[in-house]
Amino acid sequence: MAAAANIGMMDGAYFVGRNEILTWINATLQLNLSRVEEAASGAVQCQMMDMVHPGVVPMHKVNFDARSEYDMIQNYKILQDVFNKLKIEKHIEVNKLVKGRPLDNLEFLQWLKRYCDSVNGGIMNENYNPVERRCKGGKERNIRVSQKISKSLQASIVGNRGSIDGTKHSTVTPNSTLENSTAYIQELSEKINDMKISLESMEKERDFYFEKLRYVEILCQKPEVEHLPLKNPLKNPWMLLIWKQRRRNDHLHPCILNIPNRSY
Repeated sequence: MAAAANIGMMDGAYFVGRNEILTWINATLQLNLSRVEEAASGAVQCQMMDMVHPGVVPMHKVNFDARSEYDMIQNYKILQDVFNKLKIEKHIEVNKLVKGRPLDNLEFLQWLKRYCDSVNGGIMNENYNPVERRCKGGKERNIRVSQKISKSLQASIVGNRGSIDGTKHSTVTPNSTLENSTAYIQELSEKINDMKISLESMEKERDFYFEKLRYVEILCQKPEVEHLPLKNPLKNPWMLLIWKQRRRNDHLHPCILNIPNRSY
């Protein structure tokens, strides 16, 4: 498995076209994908691993209706856990895949096809029913969601039954219960939306600072900068940025360094 996992970028797997990849997915899992971006949720990849390694993937946890990045990330967590169980040394670049970028998703699906072909000589399991596996996983997931909603409704009903004098309880009508439940669901939906907005803002801020750090890292690795002495950084405009940052960190006054002012 380790040999199949460590596929180089010049391997023939990465020269397989997207049409062939889509044909392979649709024929194997009985789907009707028209673009590789439609597999960005990670559910397709989970079921492919379920086909080649029966019983390893907890299909009841895979969400084939994932639309938000949060739900997609949960699918990729399941997939990464499966890789860890099978000792497959493959890192999943989740942040790129959930964005739905065609090239990133195509590259990962090319690797996945190469891996699946390497297991059992690429022979498909004739007893595997992809539609049944998806429906079974969906039913179990819906049952768990229904149970959670029922418990929430029961807790809401019990909370509304306040005692008046220790013996009498207020009457709870079906209409009032329905109104309370609707208001509670609406409140939770608003909280979820607020959390999504905050999460998106944090991710954008993270990506912004990561790009800046990566830029500085690449800059420092340039040959003309890496071996340049720091005695007179103003000779190189690239080093000027790094020198200014170091001066701020060291709290040095420009008079101490005795460096003439120059404009760039």
